[in-house]
Amino acid sequence: MNLERRHHLIACAKAAKGFMPDDEGLALCDIAREVGSQFPHATMLEIGSWCGKSAVYLAIGAEETGAVVFSVDHHHGSEENQQGWEHFDQDLVDPADGRLNTLPHFQRTIATAQLEGTVVGIVGDSLTVARHWSTPLHLLFIDGGHGEVVAHADYDAWSSKVAIHGILAIHDVFEDPADGGRPPFEIYQRALASGAFALVDRCGSLALLRRIR
Repeated sequence: MNLERRHHLIACAKAAKGFMPDDEGLALCDIAREVGSQFPHATMLEIGSWCGKSAVYLAIGAEETGAVVFSVDHHHGSEENQQGWEHFDQDLVDPADGRLNTLPHFQRTIATAQLEGTVVGIVGDSLTVARHWSTPLHLLFIDGGHGEVVAHADYDAWSSKVAIHGILAIHDVFEDPADGGRPPFEIYQRALASGAFALVDRCGSLALLRRIR
């Protein structure tokens, strides 16, 4: 990947709606590149697409190494994104039915970045997709709903699909409850306590763990 292409992709990621700080996004890019270099034709998957910001960061590393990023989301937002909650965005409401719909924004982000050959959007409920998913994952990024039931369900459904020596990335991991919700931190703790994952690195609220058994 030449420097001009990389700068274009980073600019696309920064311009996309989303909640990921730039340093955490670049850390995600770096780990995707590392995984793609370690595993030929690596398979990466993120839970929670929103408008495509994290997918582009992942895809920078993926494109450089010939990997593919699958991005799973029903595109109607999580509990905290609904009207009356902190992260509600009126611009994302579909006037046809009054529901949040981030899919057109996700598609536009990926198209603008010219990543349609690297990022594959899967529109559907995470647990439904997981029941039919059998391909080992070399990188799994959990950043879907942050409610207790939803976050733990995503971990239960997907974490066992990470290949040995693959990476489990979890976003919004905050030790201090004053900084953010507890469920992402709780599933991070579960991953460590399981003995199957070991911490590789932290960048802000992004935790990177490697599957060791």
